[in-house]
Amino acid sequence: MFKLSRRQMLAGVGAAAALPFAAPTVARAQTTEMRLGLITPVGHSWNDAALRLAELLKEKTDGRLNMTVFHSGQLGNESAMMQQLQSGAVDMGIIQAAELGSRVNHIAAINAPYLVRSTDAVAKFVRHPEVLKLFDVLPQETGTIGLGWAITGMRAVFSAKPIENLGGLNGMKLRINPTPVYRDFYQLLGAAPTPIPTPQVFDAMSNGQVDGLEADIEFSWNQRFDKVAKSILRMNALFMPAAAVASGRVWRAMPEADRALIAETVKTVLDEQIDSLAGEEPALIEKFRETGVPMHEIRQEDTTDLIAAFDKIWLPKAPVIARLREIGASL
Repeated sequence: MFKLSRRQMLAGVGAAAALPFAAPTVARAQTTEMRLGLITPVGHSWNDAALRLAELLKEKTDGRLNMTVFHSGQLGNESAMMQQLQSGAVDMGIIQAAELGSRVNHIAAINAPYLVRSTDAVAKFVRHPEVLKLFDVLPQETGTIGLGWAITGMRAVFSAKPIENLGGLNGMKLRINPTPVYRDFYQLLGAAPTPIPTPQVFDAMSNGQVDGLEADIEFSWNQRFDKVAKSILRMNALFMPAAAVASGRVWRAMPEADRALIAETVKTVLDEQIDSLAGEEPALIEKFRETGVPMHEIRQEDTTDLIAAFDKIWLPKAPVIARLREIGASL
């Protein structure tokens, strides 16, 4: 039987170790599977942004970072997704400020009314460095890493009865997002916040279970709430951003180069989402006007006392609101 000498065996080992690019090729072939969850359906601009993120990460890494997007609450509601983010079972999420704000008053501040008064201003506001610094509390408070804001436009009230001003909201059974900020704001106006699951709102307005709905323009047009509304009140008060967040557990274990790549790519897709939504909203508003449903806007001078009453409740909980108002006024 032919045997190799010790010198020949060592030479063979050395030659194998010297093969060019052998180890890097193995490393590049390894695929990292990632999961991103959000509650919005196919066709919503947040979902489009998530799909674009997955596409770009796959493209930039030759398939090494492979992200699956779970839309429409396939991983559960936002509370359930936050638990999965904290445990590392989900890598990333697009989570509404309402959910984060229900846990952290400092984040709830971004939902305060009249920080800005137009969607164009929202687009500038969420990119301001100090508004992005709201995320600094997330790792300690929620176990997540904030990477940027996605937006909706300014929200409006779709009323099943004719109303023209803030006084018309008094006594109205109004379906709103149940975040504490929204609840306190509408209760100051005399409305009765009424929780109704989103898929049931259209029928609830039709049968009188609720008198109206408060929602953003994009969502309301997609759901055609104009068909059950007798007036639209553009509040120019509130908007609902969502945070692109990463699991803190996953983020800490990730190579620094991948963290930088993901952060950069998230910024790219969120910039696209913000610019697209702000650019398309005027056309949606015009579509609502063309339906013939009367549309009214709230005058700025009618909101001074309302802002003071709200701030009396919320400034002690979230002092940063005062600074956010200054930023909004400068835009």
